[in-house]
Amino acid sequence: MNYEINMHMNTIAIIRLFGELDHHETEKIREHISRTILQGNLHTIIWNLERLNFMDSSGIGLILGRMREMRAVNGQTIILNPSNTMKKIFQFSGLASYMMDGSEADAIMHARGIVNG
Repeated sequence: MNYEINMHMNTIAIIRLFGELDHHETEKIREHISRTILQGNLHTIIWNLERLNFMDSSGIGLILGRMREMRAVNGQTIILNPSNTMKKIFQFSGLASYMMDGSEADAIMHARGIVNG
């Protein structure tokens, strides 16, 4: 398994991706995350990419698809600590404003500031 999902106060999902993310792994993660979103209390997904070495186009699709699902429930997405290569890919995909560097605690505080206004 190349990922883990931790819930923070039942409203923030922290998804840590490890190693390489390809089409096969993406399918497993997509199902798990979509179920979590549909349960209804989730306000934020934080994608911690700090330990992700490689991601193909299916990984970008995974994140974009979950962003759409989150927007449907007025939720938000944070892409935390992408590598320099991934930063370029996300920038070209129009996702620069969703990226941040820092700790998971920083991202949670950032999310709370956005969610709670």
